[in-house]
Amino acid sequence: MKKIIENIDGINIDRRTLLKGAALGLAGTALPLDKADASFWDAFFQKHFREMTEKDLKKVLERLEKEYEEKHKKAVKVGAEKALPDVLFGYGLDLSRCIGCRRCVYACVEENNQSLDPQVQWISVLRFKKGDKWMDLENSEKYYNPQQVPEPGYFYMPVQCQQCENPPCVKACPTRATWKEPDGIVVIDYNWCIGCRYCMAACPYGARRFNWGEPKRPPEKINPNTHYLGNRPRYRGVVEKCTFCIQRTRNGRYPACVEICPVGARKFGNLLDPESEIRYAIEHKRVFRLKEDLNTNPKFYYFFAYGK
Repeated sequence: MKKIIENIDGINIDRRTLLKGAALGLAGTALPLDKADASFWDAFFQKHFREMTEKDLKKVLERLEKEYEEKHKKAVKVGAEKALPDVLFGYGLDLSRCIGCRRCVYACVEENNQSLDPQVQWISVLRFKKGDKWMDLENSEKYYNPQQVPEPGYFYMPVQCQQCENPPCVKACPTRATWKEPDGIVVIDYNWCIGCRYCMAACPYGARRFNWGEPKRPPEKINPNTHYLGNRPRYRGVVEKCTFCIQRTRNGRYPACVEICPVGARKFGNLLDPESEIRYAIEHKRVFRLKEDLNTNPKFYYFFAYGK
């Protein structure tokens, strides 16, 4: 489960190894000091994202772009656009329109550089039989595979990170690697994640994914337009999840899943804007949020097409 920082001549090094060595008085043997270059030390002692100055951040982004280009043989741009002022992102999903085609899943995988081997997907589309106890998410059907959708007698509910206003995952993280941004997006700094998976245990929606193996995507399938807190290439042993396509939405675009939906079931916008489509849905539709009794206050709303 260790978050590997670097591999020098086959020796795996991570922050916990160094701290453990220091506690035992063995710090001098915990790292191959004679073989670690400047780039290694820059990565190892990198500041927390929220503590970086503009100069620090620029240096980190340049180092990451160089690292990704060398590893993937492709130029990758790593941005760090900040939250827009007076914006609080919200998401809506019309369950009466969703047909369970999973195109949102595939678009998300491509846009956000999710691993193809081992396979990682941030969105799960759940199938429920009409008339059943459909709010029982834990016992829903995730791996349906019909010849054609939608199927008579069934309906579908996509589930992803709910971008909680009161996220339990943030409270559970021992390294502050995950937090809520001013625009409401809950993010993860992969360079600070140690892979303990406490956040996964704390999430009541099962929305976080763990990289058990080294994420694999061929160079031609890597999206080169990335964000530090979003879809940049990940490492083995870190947790990841939906970020409302932060690399898109902070640049005035819709999330990939919203754009791809063939039936217009997905809505997205600024909760602070009374003219936005998400506000219209909340004010004119029968909306609900998952597990509202937990007081997580998700910014992800489900609704039905007909009125109140």
